[in-house]
Order: sequence, then structure tokens, then C-alpha cells
Amino acid sequence: MITVLAGGVGAARFLQGLLAVHRPSDITIISNVGDDAEFFGLHISPDIDIVLYHLAGLSDEEQGFGIRGDTYNVLEAIAHYGYDIWFRLGDRDLATCITRTDLLRRGRSLSEATAEIASALLVPARIIPATDDPLRTKIRTDEGVLDFQDFFVRRRTEGHTREVIFEGAGSARPAPGIVEAIMEAEAVILTPSNPLVSIGPILSIAGIRDALRTTPARVAAVSPIVGGKALKGPADRMLRDQGIEPSAAAIAKLYEDFLDVLVIDNVDADLKAQIESGAGEAGGGGVEVTVTDTIMESMEKKAALARTVLKAVAA
Repeated sequence: MITVLAGGVGAARFLQGLLAVHRPSDITIISNVGDDAEFFGLHISPDIDIVLYHLAGLSDEEQGFGIRGDTYNVLEAIAHYGYDIWFRLGDRDLATCITRTDLLRRGRSLSEATAEIASALLVPARIIPATDDPLRTKIRTDEGVLDFQDFFVRRRTEGHTREVIFEGAGSARPAPGIVEAIMEAEAVILTPSNPLVSIGPILSIAGIRDALRTTPARVAAVSPIVGGKALKGPADRMLRDQGIEPSAAAIAKLYEDFLDVLVIDNVDADLKAQIESGAGEAGGGGVEVTVTDTIMESMEKKAALARTVLKAVAA
């Protein structure tokens, strides 16, 4: 079994490649839920849905989220009643959220609801939310503490990230099957996702980071930072706001207590020796480094990256 920690568009694209080169039924995906939210009384799970839509062949690849060709009739109708519709959900996307909310209200856990939706969408891999308990990412800015979607979508990540807060992490428990998926895996992979707000919420849950430290499987991560910049999203700026210089070496440092292999892009090849030796402020000593093309511009490149990661983590 291959177990993957995932959050956001980078994760979804990597998973498309992974499912193309490895048996989907042998893959378990642990999804971030820190950016879950409630809009119009509906439970929204953006990171779960991004992965579901990508793996079901439904995703809007151009914008990276939502369903290809979706319409916005419901949202436009809601706007007539005076609601601020800054969080845009297409009609078919809303259908997913309505289904999830109905299942939760009928007593299903989030992991059970996710499994039912994934089955209906014919997603061949297993996807589990990191926790069934409330866990919400908050961002402390100069204007105060903001809900993640308010910061990320409504305000377009404007301002400085003074602190990333995982509300509920102290009481959140890993969803059923999470710890076993890590401990019994042949390999564990962290996708090229924002380490603070996509992978960070998963690692904040008691028991998950410990499982990564103690699993007999090798653990690999793909750096989301290439040439000092995030390929998509504000990860580089958020890291800098935390006093961390964005680089592949910084990713090694953030994960150093459990990481065996870091996969970095060709443009960062000069960091390989530094990361493996643990030299410099970033550290990361003891981590093996594989250098390859990590830019997932096509299905062929997604598959090639997945093959490289599987080979590196199996070595």
C-alpha cells in the first residue's frame, strides 16, 4: 500500500500521475480538512473535493478547482437575495456539498460521507479525511485572526501571515484507518503541497506525526518550492512571514523528524549536498535527495514524477 498525505491542487495533480503508474486500489490518500468551512449551511471540504474531481476526471484543470464546464445558476440566484457570494461554488459542486451535508446530518462521519461520494464518482483510490473531528485552520494577520477561506479566497492572501493556527488540533483524533495506513504502508509520500496550511493541519493531529516517525515505511516528500518560489499559491510568502527562507532545504527542515527522501526540482540541484549534509540554517541532514523535473505541466510529466518518487522511496 502507498499512503499519500495530500492537500490542494499540487496534491491532486501529483495523484493523477500516481494513479496512472500504480494500482489505484493500492493507494490510500489522507486529505487535509483544515480549510473545511460552512457556506449557506453546507459543509464544504475544498481539498477533499479537489482530489475527488481530479481523480474522477471531472476537474477544471485550468483554474485547478471545481468541475469542468460547471454553471453558477444557484449562486447567481442567491446573490439576488443580498448574499455576498465571494466563495464561488458551481451548481454541480454545490450538489456534492449538499450530498455531504445531508449524509453528515443523517449521522455519517466525514470519512464515511467521503467514501460514499468517492464511490459515486467512481474514484478508484481510497481517500480519508485526516480527522472526523472539527479542525479549522486560522490565519493571524495584522487585522486579527481570520478563517482560512476568508484569508485565502476573499482577501486573496493579502497581508502578512503572523501565525498559522489549527483550531481543534488539541482534541482532533486521526480518522479511522489513518494510523494503520501509515504504519502498514510500503511507502508514504507527502505531495508538493503548502507545508503550512495543506500538510500542516494533517501533521497537527495527535498521532499522525508520531506514526510518520515510527512507521517502518520510508517517507518521501516532493518539494512545493522550486527556485525559491511556490509554483502555485502563497507558500513562499507565508514561509517568509514565518521567518523561513522559502527553499527546498526549508522543506527538508520542516519534515526532518520523519523524512527519508526529498524530491526536488532540477533548478535546485545545487541544494542537494547542503540538504543531505544538513549544512546551513535550513538543515535536513540525513535526508536523501532526488533531483528531477517536478513541474507537472502535462499528464506525461505527472506520471514521470510519480515514477521517480516511487523509485526513490523504494530504494
